[in-house]
Amino acid sequence: MDLAGLLKSQFLCHLVFCYVFIASGLIINTIQLFTLLLWPINKQLFRKINCRLSYCISSQLVMLLEWWSGTECTIFTDPRAYLKYGKENAIVVLNHKFEIDFLCGWSLSERFGLLGGSKVLAKKELAYVPIIGWMWYFTEMVFCSRKWEQDRKTVATSLQHLRDYPEKYFVCRHQSSCVPRAPAGL
Repeated sequence: MDLAGLLKSQFLCHLVFCYVFIASGLIINTIQLFTLLLWPINKQLFRKINCRLSYCISSQLVMLLEWWSGTECTIFTDPRAYLKYGKENAIVVLNHKFEIDFLCGWSLSERFGLLGGSKVLAKKELAYVPIIGWMWYFTEMVFCSRKWEQDRKTVATSLQHLRDYPEKYFVCRHQSSCVPRAPAGL
C-alpha cells in the first residue's frame, strides 16, 4: 500500500478532513453572513466575494471526490464545443442516479474554472442544511419545491436575476433519468 492509500485508510485522517471541512465551512458561512451588508451597496462585489468563498467549500468536496475516492468524471463532447466551455454561461443537464451526483457537476465546473459560481436547481429544503445549503443560499442557487406549477415562476425569476451575474457559471440541472428506461419485465 502506498502512502496515499495508507492515509486514506486511517480514521485519524478521516477525522482531520471532517474537522477541517466543518470548521472552515462554518467560518466561511459566518463571513458570508457579514457580506450581506454589501448587497444594498454593491451587489456585484457581494456576488464576487461569495463566489470565492463558495469555491473554498466546494473545492474540498471535489478534492475528496477525485483524489480520495478515485472517481473519474469523463466528458464526451464535440471537440469544437469543448473550446467554448467555461467561456460562456451554460445550462448543463446531468444524469442523476445517486446522492453524490452533484459532485460530478462540481467536478465539471472545476475543470473550467467555474466552481465558485456554479449553480444548481435544488429542492428548497437544502437551503437549511448547514455549510453547503447556507453557501448555496449566498450564491443565489435556484431552490424549488418540486411542483412545476409553483417552480415555473421561481426558476424564471431566478434565471432573470442571474443575467447580470459578474462571473461565468454553469447551471447544473440534474435529471432523474436522461435516458428512457425499458419497461419492467424486458
